[in-house]
Amino acid sequence: MLFAHDTECSLIAAAALVNTAGRDGDLLPDVAALDAFFARHAYTGRHEHTEAELHAVRELRPRLRRIWHADPPEIVTLVNGLLLEHRALPQLIEHDDEPYHLHAVPRDAPLATRIAVEAAMAVADLVRAGELRRLRICEFPDCDNVVVDLSRNRSRRFCEAGCGNRAAVTAYRARRAAGRS
Repeated sequence: MLFAHDTECSLIAAAALVNTAGRDGDLLPDVAALDAFFARHAYTGRHEHTEAELHAVRELRPRLRRIWHADPPEIVTLVNGLLLEHRALPQLIEHDDEPYHLHAVPRDAPLATRIAVEAAMAVADLVRAGELRRLRICEFPDCDNVVVDLSRNRSRRFCEAGCGNRAAVTAYRARRAAGRS
């Protein structure tokens, strides 16, 4: 583990949320999909299961995506803006058999608020550690998904959407075609 567990989980969840709006259409089409996202990323606290909550979470995606495309000063501005907007007040919390970790808004805050603040706090950790280069765009052609590289050697190049496999198949086919020539 390179960063605190809650930082890594928040970065992974933020990237997954951003990637629900991409070339394959909206992967967060309804409340059931939001419920699955909530469970998959082990969110706790308030979850309303409503269209309004779904809309608020969807509205967060372009703001978070901007973090992957911005330069460091703009990232700092985006992070500070999210923290200020949601009146974040970091506190150490222990719950649900989890060790102490940071929460910066109450557990009963709206889900979109909690996602925004947790993502901002996690990116703040990257800024402080000088590790913003861990936020990347998938290298597969025509893929605009975002990537969080938590590997020790910073070698992750592709998103979770199978782009690494497609790149390997493409390279294999190219080698075979070159061998026949």
